[in-house]
Amino acid sequence: MMTVFGRRQFIQSAIVGATAIAAPSTASEIIFRSGTGNPAGAAPPPILLARAKAALDTNRSRIVVVDRLAIADFSKPSRDPRFYIVDLQNGKATSFLVAHGKGSDPQHSGWVQSFSNTHGSEATSAGAYVVGDTYFGQYGESRRLLGLEPQNDQAEARAIVIHPAWYVNRSLIQEQGKIGRSQGCFAFDQNDIGQILQQVAPGTLLFADKA
Repeated sequence: MMTVFGRRQFIQSAIVGATAIAAPSTASEIIFRSGTGNPAGAAPPPILLARAKAALDTNRSRIVVVDRLAIADFSKPSRDPRFYIVDLQNGKATSFLVAHGKGSDPQHSGWVQSFSNTHGSEATSAGAYVVGDTYFGQYGESRRLLGLEPQNDQAEARAIVIHPAWYVNRSLIQEQGKIGRSQGCFAFDQNDIGQILQQVAPGTLLFADKA
């Protein structure tokens, strides 16, 4: 059974457990392996991995999970699996489809045109997040996100979260060459959300940007 963290419990566990697991100290130490669990195209761009690792080091006091992180590469179109879960210990990564916000792609081109941290923008925000507590909302089981930088520090107030969505699926890609858009949230295929929630646990770093 998945543990549901309350906000107070989440913050306390972050402080206590931040240094519990050792991870490679630099992005260059991570070697992505091919084969099972690491299909072609699953490795994130080195520049985003380096930024994500730097953010992990900078925010270590607020991060519980230090052997794994997540990266959303919004320099790729929405038809491509561009959300990476990176295991920093064994060098493996897996990739998934993820939606971006309507405000970041007003013409629905399938590409992120811009980022925004503004209320009502319905846009994706770039930067480092810490994954927060689990809750059940209109889309089902979801997970809150807390922005760690000035460019995304309104994420919690804007209700930017991880959630499943009907408009993120491979059938839509076959029909229109892209998936749907969120209101700024990180929305995933309903068939993938179980794996996402299992691996991107409370206290994990999520980093979003363009390469």
